[in-house]
Amino acid sequence: MHDVIVLYNHPRDYDQFDAHYRDTHIPLVQKLPLLKEFSWGHVDRDNHDTGYYLVARLTYSSAADAAESMASEAGKASVDDLANFAGAGVTVLNVGRGN
Repeated sequence: MHDVIVLYNHPRDYDQFDAHYRDTHIPLVQKLPLLKEFSWGHVDRDNHDTGYYLVARLTYSSAADAAESMASEAGKASVDDLANFAGAGVTVLNVGRGN
């Protein structure tokens, strides 16, 4: 299994970020081919020292599947959409799961 972990920095406007993420970005992510599982959640707001506001996990069968998915039209649309709501920045980690 392979996870793509997306760490979103704290936005300037939490409500605007959440609305766009929920109403626009999640539907784009759910269209990604080869995606096995998708989950997300807010980092505890009392834990600002991490610098992160929201964490998403996209699970694939392999790193190759993740790369193919992100290279697809749906993958490109998801990445392009980041400019519409994630101006504070994101960190993307590709994590292969150990056995």
